[in-house]
Amino acid sequence: MKTLQVAVIGCGSIHTCHVAAIEQDPDSRLRAIAETDIAKGQALAQGYGCDFYADYHEMLRDPLIDVVHICLPHYLHMAAILAALAAGKHVFTEKPLALDAGEVKVIRQAADKAQGRVGICYQNRLNPSSQKIKALLESGQLGQMLSIKAVLTWSRGGTYYTESPWRGRFATEGGSLLINQAIHTLDLMQWFGGGIRAVKGVVDSTFLGDVTENEDSAMASLQLANGARGLFYATNCHSTDSPLLLEIHCEYGLLQLHHNALWLIQGESKTLLVSDEKPAGMAKSYWGDSHRQAVLNFYHGIRHPQENNYTSVAEAEVSLNIVGAIYRSSQLRTWITLTD
Repeated sequence: MKTLQVAVIGCGSIHTCHVAAIEQDPDSRLRAIAETDIAKGQALAQGYGCDFYADYHEMLRDPLIDVVHICLPHYLHMAAILAALAAGKHVFTEKPLALDAGEVKVIRQAADKAQGRVGICYQNRLNPSSQKIKALLESGQLGQMLSIKAVLTWSRGGTYYTESPWRGRFATEGGSLLINQAIHTLDLMQWFGGGIRAVKGVVDSTFLGDVTENEDSAMASLQLANGARGLFYATNCHSTDSPLLLEIHCEYGLLQLHHNALWLIQGESKTLLVSDEKPAGMAKSYWGDSHRQAVLNFYHGIRHPQENNYTSVAEAEVSLNIVGAIYRSSQLRTWITLTD
């Protein structure tokens, strides 16, 4: 099996998850990193034993690089994806795919013509709890889904935004809480429900209003494609990062994800189905432990083009459209219909 030569663009905090996944895969090798902070990039490259570039365009001229991971601020995603595709590389990018639907359209058109593939890191779909929920729902043994509830209460202090000024700005982040932290939760909700037909939501800035021009809290009602109701609440104003609370009410039972453990509740019976492992190393607990599997799935798709067990451009566009619909609904104070 050919060893994939991999490069990483952007060395912010999330890049460590990608590097760890690359290093744990015996059939891939970290060949280079690109980082505009030269001192930081050189030090990291020395530690990783790879090449360093201050300009990723120069790095993309290396004909031996097969795959490029993009770990940049949101507003830089589209340009880097387009450049990597033009250079004939496969691209694995952090979410969100882009800032908005307009940018996604440009990326989709480029990807359709490119030699390389594009995968987006929605690793939470690969958590053991997510996989178990999806399998149970598809099996039909719990009957029809009636409703799904998700509560995400995390903590982001002022320094989170002031130390990285691109955050909390529509022009550079594309929003704030919804597009950065809560998009994974919205993606899971729509994935479990077979999509979302319409949303009505409200976003607001409260405790973080002095450091972000966008929302730090949001709530929404969702009409799922399978006929169920969705109830969603998220905030960055908690004093700590609490694990996601997710409940799915079905005809014949309640699935409850609480403190990273998935329970099936049927009458007086409560059964533990699976627990999500905490990530090892430098990864933060709320990122989950599925980055490695997401990366391996993408690499598998490169080696086996007939198999696509990774999040594609089309799939990533769905959750981004949901985020955009909640923003529009909050402005217009009405339901927003989502089209396929």
